[in-house]
Amino acid sequence: MKLTTNAPVFLALVALALCVGVQRAAAESGKLVFLDDCSICHSDKPGTTKKGPTLFGVMGRKAGSVAGYTYTPAMKKAGWTWTRAQLDKYITDPQAVVPGTKMLFPGVKDPKDRKALLDYLATLH
Repeated sequence: MKLTTNAPVFLALVALALCVGVQRAAAESGKLVFLDDCSICHSDKPGTTKKGPTLFGVMGRKAGSVAGYTYTPAMKKAGWTWTRAQLDKYITDPQAVVPGTKMLFPGVKDPKDRKALLDYLATLH
């Protein structure tokens, strides 16, 4: 009888564990996309600038605002805050979204890879 009473709680805990596992797997997959496509120019560590600014804390940050990094006038004028939707557009085709950007990257064309990358970037805070 006690097992039946606790069954909904058990099922809820299993569902929660599966969701957390899926999110963690997506972020880990996104880290691989980051390492393959982004890490040559960007760091995922705070305060570490390479050819491009650190992507640590990018979600929620104003575009063109990392201290010590020299942005193009085009990126400085962008005027937006990096949201998931804005990053998704940008990493699909940076030059189309910010003409004049110095980010010479063809973009992450695969929607699954972009989602995984965004999941990973969302963990960097």
